[in-house]
Amino acid sequence: MLERLAEQPPDPLLAVIGMFRTDPRPWKIDLGVGVYRDESGRTPVMRAVKAAEARLLETQDTKAYVGPGGDLVFIDLMRDLVFGGEAPAGRLVGLQTPGGTAALRAAADLLARAGARTIWAGRPTWANHDPIFAAAGLELRSYDYFDPVAQTVAFDRMAAALERSAVGDVVLLQASCHNPTGADLSPEQWAAVADLVRSRRLIPLIDVAYQGVGRGLEADVAGVRQVVAVAEEALVAVSCSKTFGLYRERTGAVFTLTADAGGRTAATSNMLAIARANYSMPPDHGAAVVRTILEDPDLTREWRAELDGVRGRIRAVRALLAGFGRCGGLDLVPLAAQNGMFSQLPLDEAQIRRLREDHAIYMTASGRVNLAGLKVEDVEPLIRALTAVFEAA
Repeated sequence: MLERLAEQPPDPLLAVIGMFRTDPRPWKIDLGVGVYRDESGRTPVMRAVKAAEARLLETQDTKAYVGPGGDLVFIDLMRDLVFGGEAPAGRLVGLQTPGGTAALRAAADLLARAGARTIWAGRPTWANHDPIFAAAGLELRSYDYFDPVAQTVAFDRMAAALERSAVGDVVLLQASCHNPTGADLSPEQWAAVADLVRSRRLIPLIDVAYQGVGRGLEADVAGVRQVVAVAEEALVAVSCSKTFGLYRERTGAVFTLTADAGGRTAATSNMLAIARANYSMPPDHGAAVVRTILEDPDLTREWRAELDGVRGRIRAVRALLAGFGRCGGLDLVPLAAQNGMFSQLPLDEAQIRRLREDHAIYMTASGRVNLAGLKVEDVEPLIRALTAVFEAA
């Protein structure tokens, strides 16, 4: 039976990671990996996380299941972090999930159960978005999100596409630090999206994967709050991987905004059923760490300071690159106005291959680069390599 299966193509990012690992050149630069790295090239464990883990080691008295809904205190704390003091608590259903990916899949499954058929996703978007929604049985439609030459949001094209949407269609939005482009909606554009959601009665599905990494904890979810405030129904998927550095702990949550209390009851029962059928119970450790941090004012202050440091390092690298202006045929100035770890450079496959083969610089075939993987000492070698590639074209 299994021999009849069609072999699936390898994940292109994993292929890049594999090539980087086997490259013996000591000056090699990895811009493909999707995690934050500090100036020494490490993905550190936050001090606040270490302190919370030490406390859990001393005080945790059971390893029993937490239930399919997860840690309910964690859910309440994450609700406040994402939605703020104005969260419509009576209309929100929260569920802990194994990371932001499971949050997106649970949201997609709920939408499919409720009869949703079409989801609009920007182009480009995170590589795993399309497979998640397709696996849930949703029909994918796309809108242009990014202008690669101007390195900005193609908002006119985005808005025009959403004007063609139908009542009840789902629209995927990224809250901040857009993956893969780094180009975020402005406050005015978020307001226009909120108007479209309200007037066309769309269901927003908002992916919150980088809160605090772009412009700050509040600024990075301001658009989320604008849209949720006017939506009849909405779903919000949250990841703690970048915000708390808990990548391997797979810590996330999904929130469902319902139109009324009756919908809340139905959504709760269905979300629990989806969780039970997919993974039964979420892992406890990451959520317990987040809960411990957010319940303790001192740990919260330390975590916020560390997150400020993460954001500051990324912004400093962006500013340094932007300071070089034009690099061959590449304008680096817009990088300073973008947010988060990623940008997508307008490079073709031949240029990306030459960067890898001739200069030991690794990135995905789309030109997405993780600027948080770049050390300050590597900036000038990167600039020289980009200049050489464009001069050879």
